[in-house]
Amino acid sequence: MTDAPRLTPERLYASPSLSGSTPRAVRFSPDGKRVTFLKPRAEESARYDLWQFDVATGAQSLLVDSTAVDPADAELSEEEKALRERKRIASVRGIADYAWGTADTIIVPAGGDIHLVTLKASGPETRRLTQTDAFEYDAKVSPRGTHVSFIRDGALYAIDLASGTETRISPEAQPGKAISYGVAEFVAQEEMSRYTGYWWSADERYVAFTEVDESGVDVIPRFDIAADKVTVIEQRYPRAGRPNAKVALHVFDHNDGSTRRIASMGPDDYLARVNWAHGSLWFQTVNRAQTEIRFNRTDGLPWRIWSPFTEEQERWVNLSDDFLALPEGGLLVTHELDGFRHIYWRDPSSGEKRQITFGDWVVDKIAGFDAETETVYFTGYLDTPLERHLYAVPLGRSDAEIATLGAERVPETNCLNRTPESARVSKVCPEVRRITPEGGSWSVNMGAGAKSYIGTFSSPAQPPQTALYKADGTRVAWINENTLNGSHPYTPYLEAHTVPEFGTLTAEDGQTLYYSLQKPPGFDPAKKYPVIVEVYGGPHVQRVSNDWRPLSDQFLTHEGYIVFRLDNRGTWNRGKRFEDVIHLKTGGPEVRDQLAGVAWLKAQPFVDGDRIAIQGWSYGGYMTLMTYGQAPEGTFAAAIAGAPVTDWTLYDTFYTERYMSTPQLNPEGYHASSVFAHVDGLTGPLLLIHGMADDNVTFDNTTRLMAELQQRGQMFELMTYPGQRHGIQGEALQLHLMRTRLDFLKRHLGQPQQ
Repeated sequence: MTDAPRLTPERLYASPSLSGSTPRAVRFSPDGKRVTFLKPRAEESARYDLWQFDVATGAQSLLVDSTAVDPADAELSEEEKALRERKRIASVRGIADYAWGTADTIIVPAGGDIHLVTLKASGPETRRLTQTDAFEYDAKVSPRGTHVSFIRDGALYAIDLASGTETRISPEAQPGKAISYGVAEFVAQEEMSRYTGYWWSADERYVAFTEVDESGVDVIPRFDIAADKVTVIEQRYPRAGRPNAKVALHVFDHNDGSTRRIASMGPDDYLARVNWAHGSLWFQTVNRAQTEIRFNRTDGLPWRIWSPFTEEQERWVNLSDDFLALPEGGLLVTHELDGFRHIYWRDPSSGEKRQITFGDWVVDKIAGFDAETETVYFTGYLDTPLERHLYAVPLGRSDAEIATLGAERVPETNCLNRTPESARVSKVCPEVRRITPEGGSWSVNMGAGAKSYIGTFSSPAQPPQTALYKADGTRVAWINENTLNGSHPYTPYLEAHTVPEFGTLTAEDGQTLYYSLQKPPGFDPAKKYPVIVEVYGGPHVQRVSNDWRPLSDQFLTHEGYIVFRLDNRGTWNRGKRFEDVIHLKTGGPEVRDQLAGVAWLKAQPFVDGDRIAIQGWSYGGYMTLMTYGQAPEGTFAAAIAGAPVTDWTLYDTFYTERYMSTPQLNPEGYHASSVFAHVDGLTGPLLLIHGMADDNVTFDNTTRLMAELQQRGQMFELMTYPGQRHGIQGEALQLHLMRTRLDFLKRHLGQPQQ
């Protein structure tokens, strides 16, 4: 260990954040003249204010002080609490989100009401649009800036900004019948990342909105146990194999005030995505088995619906937000038709497709399209699965255009290998160009017209830094340089900073597994160190990447532990073959991969094989229990499982059935994938942790396991958090959680050598 100041758990969770003042929700104004973002306060890193960056001058200024719009930190409604939990922003105080309207109007929901910020030469002016006892949320400015819409008490409203007149667009909600309008149901928010239930057309004539009927969904009484009270919440929670909500899509017509019901989904279909494009309403539906995404289109009265194209998969389909309408009338979408997510051009009438990107790598998302140069920008993992970058590719040529050039459509293998054999081939297989430099990972928000972008970069040695860039990658100006200089909060700990080493192992089926290994500062290869295996292992998540690592890993290495992570098969950004291994049998292939990683660890001369612990949260909690329960005796010295799923029949339909089908159709798979099938192996030191108000992985996942272990006489330790949901929020409780884990680890792994 060096002589650098010791990184303590108290400092780890205190303000200011050790990662620096990292902005969130960074967005261009519609005219591209401003960049706005939510910036945390130095003295209170969970509280965010709204700031602006002037592109022309490079000046930054405060737009909205959060204490001005929410001085009392209003108590959130149950709907807002749930929505923030789904968006993973439950810890945010002050301004949690905002939305641009026109080039000079911004909507800021705060304190349960809605505020309109108008940008003027003399400075921003804030106008309170609502002031009610109800909690308004999901506020939007209409495309032309004439209205502000929002949800109140389960119904959709709009305010005419010129007159101030408020109108209810949808029917009133019927709480007694569990019917609401303009909202996203539980699985849409939690599992589809669809957080809204209404959509304006570009000309403002129409508003499409949902009708959600949850009357058939099981009511799961959930005890919201806080420190000083217990509230019984009758939560509509569709568990695997049980009924879903019924969702209908309506369209309100501003011209005549009429509303028409145009489509009905459920309980055996899902409404996944809704978009307006070239005057047409598009909505994507997914069947209950989740083997098909249907792209549905309707063009107005009489709202006749047809499906120009679909995507089908043998095991399951993955959703995407990629749906970009091109000026010439075509669409850009992404599919996984060849086993990897790639960009396709689609004819909106015939469904004709043309593949734009190719290869055994994954497109992350479409970032933008430059109509002048016909260039498609996207983020993806072409160079390495460990780094996300911004790339550019020409839109390419249609079959008809190729024919006029005297070229034939060539076999896709030429494109897949990206080694064109002739000029003719290069016309068919456009070359992909990387924009962002190597050495870390990027997130990108491209401006209108794709002439510039806001890029956030980080690496294991550099916390996130955000700047404005031209489309070719030239930096225009820093928005948040976040330099590790003398004034940075992390500077005192730089001398002892550790970075992970990356490597690969081979799975039983020959596929490549990536791992990271982070060693303590002052690492001595002659010593033997205890190891903490940090596991998540679930679908749609990647934990091994070349970016700024969780500072909890930094703290644990400073305590003398090696931290090991491995992305097992089933995890994200590696293609369908890598994911599909877990179909109908979760907790099997992933566990074998993790155990292969532990076997590799035990073979390293610097690892103390008798002092290896495993810990994880959510799916990681499930993986902790499944791996601990199936591992040979003596593999692990201890395990910590946070908020674990213990039986998939207790989890929701859309997530669970995507991978496991239903309990009725796959009873053997559900049994084998349950922690209870492996509970005999949970005989070593075990710590269970759960929030007592968890509405995602409900608390009964842990209480049932507690009862089973008690019945068998198997010992375990328990820490519960009153009032906490799926994540444990707040500096004090995060500190307590880390101390709880650290105390358990030191008791069962021993005190690491310093």
